[in-house]
Amino acid sequence: MTTAELTETETRQTDGRDIIRLPFGLLGFEHVKQYTLLADPAEEPFMWFQMLDNAKRAFLVAPPSRLVPDYQPDISDDEVDFLELSDPAEAFLLNIVTLRGQGRATVNLKGPVVINRRTLIGKQVILNNAAEYSLHHPLAAW
Repeated sequence: MTTAELTETETRQTDGRDIIRLPFGLLGFEHVKQYTLLADPAEEPFMWFQMLDNAKRAFLVAPPSRLVPDYQPDISDDEVDFLELSDPAEAFLLNIVTLRGQGRATVNLKGPVVINRRTLIGKQVILNNAAEYSLHHPLAAW
């Protein structure tokens, strides 16, 4: 998993209302617990999942419905309970995108970040059906 350095114009301060909390962090970044999501209509469907304790570092992410329309993640009951999801519509999924150079990019479909839209608590989960998906699913050119 890679992060990107954001320029000063891309970073922003949060007022606390849009802080996404990941109690367990992300794989390899377990110490980072708070993020905010930065979206620019010109970059759709991509967004930046910005670290709050290091505002110049962020992950490139995208909702899977915009990248892989037939994506059918199976999230375990334990994860659903942890995230207090009472309805599937409460779950907001993001997949981490890796830029590979020479115009190539891949997306991690095995381990999406699932966020409760109501509580803004999230977790990177390993899907029950992870064997059906790739860590490095190639993306078509945008």
